[in-house]
Amino acid sequence: MASSDLALTILGFLDEESMHGYELKQRIAGLSGHVRPVSDGALYPAIARMEAAGLLERHEEEGSGAARRQVLSITARGREELLRRLREPSDVEISDQARFFTLLAFLSRLPDAEDQVTVLRRRLAFLETPASFFYRGGRPLRAEETPDPFRRGMMLVARAVTAAEKDWLRQAISALTGS
Repeated sequence: MASSDLALTILGFLDEESMHGYELKQRIAGLSGHVRPVSDGALYPAIARMEAAGLLERHEEEGSGAARRQVLSITARGREELLRRLREPSDVEISDQARFFTLLAFLSRLPDAEDQVTVLRRRLAFLETPASFFYRGGRPLRAEETPDPFRRGMMLVARAVTAAEKDWLRQAISALTGS
């Protein structure tokens, strides 16, 4: 998981509730661990950087045994950063499916439906732009033009997933705008 994706995920989960590092790691694994597992060597330095930047704070609480545990909370500055990141996602957070899904997981944290719709419209516009995994003469190839059965299969699956996502995006935009 890229460090910017990790930061967004940490802020998003801690905006929902305070938790200790191990619980946070479990939540991150549930969201994206099967695709991009997060290691302790990535998570804990990211937490330390975010704490140093004033985005997070930690305090001790009683643990289940004799040991006390460190609990992480988002700060007001961290919440501002989360909302900024959700309102103004980078182009790669719109175009990369895994990164977009991370963004989508926390989009409900934005209090303004117009801001949510803006993000969804950006993703829809991206998906509606002709593209392919393979090109010939600078033009995207369609699955039907690809003789390789495995590449054709890859393209057909991607087409179906894209069609389903575009349908959902249109429905979500319609629901949010009341149209």
